[in-house]
Amino acid sequence: MIRRRPGLRLLLTALLAGVAPLLAALLLVAPSARAASLTEVTGFGANPSNLRMYVYRPDSAPARPAVLVAVHYCTGSGPAFHSGTEFASLADRYGFLVIYPSATRDGGCFDVSSPQALRRGGGSDPVGIMSMVTYAQQHYGADPARVFVTGASSGAMMTNVLLGDYPDVFKAGAAFMGVPFGCFATTDGSGWNSACANGTVIRTPQQWGDLVRGAHPGYSGPRPRMQLWHGTEDTTLRYPNFGEEIKQWTDVLGVGQTPAFTDHPQSTWTRTRYGGTGTQAPVEAISIQGTGHTLPTAGMAARAISFFGLDGTATPPPTDPPPTTPAGACRVTYTTSAWNTGLTASITLTNTGTAPIDGWALNFTL
Repeated sequence: MIRRRPGLRLLLTALLAGVAPLLAALLLVAPSARAASLTEVTGFGANPSNLRMYVYRPDSAPARPAVLVAVHYCTGSGPAFHSGTEFASLADRYGFLVIYPSATRDGGCFDVSSPQALRRGGGSDPVGIMSMVTYAQQHYGADPARVFVTGASSGAMMTNVLLGDYPDVFKAGAAFMGVPFGCFATTDGSGWNSACANGTVIRTPQQWGDLVRGAHPGYSGPRPRMQLWHGTEDTTLRYPNFGEEIKQWTDVLGVGQTPAFTDHPQSTWTRTRYGGTGTQAPVEAISIQGTGHTLPTAGMAARAISFFGLDGTATPPPTDPPPTTPAGACRVTYTTSAWNTGLTASITLTNTGTAPIDGWALNFTL
């Protein structure tokens, strides 16, 4: 026989009465405190090649976020690219939405070779990916003016394809270990082009550019900027493809083949910019000495985000009219470049007079 103690029962009743509001409050706040996670979306629109769509919407996303389409490599998947790259953590920091398309065909590659894939609205994977972008705009309030794409290997090839097919949709792309638009084209239904993979498909800039322009005939609007990455020891999609991509996109964007800027952000990197010297130049190309088919590695995704301007480093508009140099004394000019999570600056001081200047000091405000 159990004897009940009235005092204990009253105490428990009082404790539960006090705890209940606290539990209710915790239940109310729990959803907003939960970390963002990768979510699969179904029924997102036209999808002729049966792609799957995954979305990462960070808790920091504003009401009208930018969109990054991040496209995986062969044998990969959207979830694998989400967990194996730094784009989601960068989305947490900067508040953009990430779409991870996932190929379902054997081998897990994207279609970058069929006639359907290489023209606007032709069908296959590009149409499905475009449906994902439209879905994000309609259901997540994504900003149509800030849509970007990146990818590795097969995803880098798709980056080239999407910029060619939909130049009015994408503002810029970053291709890690890709090939030029149209290089992988086949007519026999095969998804693999050995000549292109081996880097033996060589064309003039005009010929490469015509392939891009032919994907959307009659389009005369602005073209998306392109950032290109490649390792010199890549034996899967060989290094000559890097130079062919540069030829293609400099022609498409109407800038010269000679770099306007060259530097070495790391000892094994050579970075060249075409048509501009700033972080958002029309074309930026980064060659990685001694590296194979293993990109992107740590820190590279952040440089792609900087190239897109999603980290707040977009180049400010030029002063109109440009500032005039005062007569006499000295002139100071400077350029800035992104470096890791900060900036580097190159400062040039020029004596604009005829007499030497001694005892000068340079003051600046951070």
